[in-house]
Amino acid sequence: MKTRTSKLAAIFTSVALAATMLASCGGSSDKITVISREDGSGTRGAFIELTGIEEKDSNGNKTDNTKKDALICKSTDVVLTQVSGDKNAIGYISFGSLNDTVKALKVEGVEPSTATIESGDYKIVRPFNIAVKDGLSDAAQDFENYILSSDGQDIIEKAGYIKIDKSAAAYASNNASGKIVVSGSSSVTPVMEKLAEAYQKANTNVTVDVQQSDSSTGIKDAINGTSDIGMASRDISDDELSQGIKSVTIAQDAIAVIVNKDNAVEDITMDEIKAIYTGSKTTWSDESK
Repeated sequence: MKTRTSKLAAIFTSVALAATMLASCGGSSDKITVISREDGSGTRGAFIELTGIEEKDSNGNKTDNTKKDALICKSTDVVLTQVSGDKNAIGYISFGSLNDTVKALKVEGVEPSTATIESGDYKIVRPFNIAVKDGLSDAAQDFENYILSSDGQDIIEKAGYIKIDKSAAAYASNNASGKIVVSGSSSVTPVMEKLAEAYQKANTNVTVDVQQSDSSTGIKDAINGTSDIGMASRDISDDELSQGIKSVTIAQDAIAVIVNKDNAVEDITMDEIKAIYTGSKTTWSDESK
């Protein structure tokens, strides 16, 4: 009996030692909670394309290989809430929406920052676009002019995004009046709300109604005339452009890969991101996958 007890004690000791060694390497044997965005999200579309989760066959057909049991969240705020409340979670959000409730991982050794986004060292970068039709109303055109002016671009930069024109001229109003409806991406919405607030002070004769949904919905709204301006946190496709709209880039943004603040992981590779989101790597300690 003593021999058997000694053997069991030795086994338990070995297991405890292995767990301690694993912890010292910054890992955890707990299963990763994979959090993704919904279909139609521009952030999801850009993320799966840039990280190789989306694959294209010889005919150009695209397949999104995000694992089927990923937890789907319909806005940036929900992703932040889920990751901040789950020590094993991983998610992705707009860099400009990053806050101290979560931790942004380095990707391939590069921390997401304004400097690394501008330099091209941080690789998960996408544009913020607006979709508009030719022949905008005077009010909608005035608001677009404001966004692209030095005044609007400064607001974009102060909000944590990358301005696309550092030599833009100051805003000059066309004296328009009326109401503008802007709809689409939940990633673009926070900075668009700041732009709308500042613009309405610059031109008090115009009201801007910003409606949050997703990139695909915003683009459809612009095509159908439901909104004057559609917001998209991804490139606008050739098919969408063929339906009577044009794409205007208003800012550049990165996608931050985020984990819980208690997660010891600090850095992740593009291959690891793909492995986690396609389901071949399921635990933080699984170094072989």
